[in-house]
Amino acid sequence: MTNLEKYNHAFLSSMRVTPEQLNDDLAYLRVKAWDSVSHFDMIAALEEHFDLAFSSLDVVRFNTYPKGKEILGEYGVSIP
Repeated sequence: MTNLEKYNHAFLSSMRVTPEQLNDDLAYLRVKAWDSVSHFDMIAALEEHFDLAFSSLDVVRFNTYPKGKEILGEYGVSIP
């Protein structure tokens, strides 16, 4: 699986959004599926997929689909 596929899988499995919803408009609390519970499910999935641990600050900063890519980049994970 590519990094983008792993990233998308975390969203799809934790929030049950459609692939069409995975775009720059996807944001925390902007869609009903992205609530506090699904947020932590997604964070846990990403930590497992990429074998890393987010800081508490990064968990809070991770509030949009593109911001998540940026934050993962800070951990050395490249996602186009």
